[in-house]
Amino acid sequence: MIDGSPAATDALHHWLDSQRALKNAPETTITAYRHDVARYLGFISQHRGGPQGLAALGDVNLSEIRAWMAHERADGIGARSLARRLSAVKSFYRWLSEREGFDATAILSTRAPRFKAKLPRPLSVDAASEMIERVEVQSETPWIGARDTAVVTLLYGCGLRISEALSLNGAAAPLGDTLRIRGKGGKERIVPVIAPAREAVATYQKLCPFDLTADAPLFRGKRGGALNPRLIQKVMEAARLQLGLPATATPHAMRHSFATHLLSAGGDLRAIQELLGHSSLSTTQTYTAVDTARLMEVYTQAHPKA
Repeated sequence: MIDGSPAATDALHHWLDSQRALKNAPETTITAYRHDVARYLGFISQHRGGPQGLAALGDVNLSEIRAWMAHERADGIGARSLARRLSAVKSFYRWLSEREGFDATAILSTRAPRFKAKLPRPLSVDAASEMIERVEVQSETPWIGARDTAVVTLLYGCGLRISEALSLNGAAAPLGDTLRIRGKGGKERIVPVIAPAREAVATYQKLCPFDLTADAPLFRGKRGGALNPRLIQKVMEAARLQLGLPATATPHAMRHSFATHLLSAGGDLRAIQELLGHSSLSTTQTYTAVDTARLMEVYTQAHPKA
């Protein structure tokens, strides 16, 4: 809840609209931005003893932004989450300062807290294959089993995010040798489609009881509406329990597995960056750490002198 002036509240709404329109930000990101900036505005109002207008927001100094960060940490917010919240506040201030004509240097120069980046948790090659096979038999309805298999195969076979797979419409089927994917921030990329993925989608398409029109979602729920990603998460939860896999065996882990297995097989890091749609190579480079960690684990277990 925003404890700010009507002008500050209105500015927040306009900024969120700009993120939707200009940066094509997904609703999950918009919701997180709204929450993070609203908390900040609420803190500044309480810190200064009342709702703050736009001019007052432009006067926030470094000690006040640090006080807000200290308040968040005292409230149990971790370094990673605080860095995300600070990023949202900076983005809001960057937009607001351009609109209102004030200097936002104090906010924009604030350093985010350091945190240790979490490494991706991929599945092994065998576990990824077993996951796809087990997903197929989770439903007694053949077309639903085929649907779930097609989605999970796309995650692993093409390195898609689940949101990207479920955003495909009927015009994408039957799949060709490549797919044009619109990822985060509206960034487009072309990904190759392996034969098992084409075959899995073709099987689903043949069994699906609904008319998969060109402009409607390709993957449907049991009543014909767009498939909810939570259903894929649930079917993978059931499969991982049966296979004895860890809780990290999620839909996103299939994408991690795609990248890690390509790298292990000698894939070029730049090419993998393009396939994943990462804006920065540093994001893709986390997979080299995963590969090295796995190599050391095998070495320790297998070397006779280890």
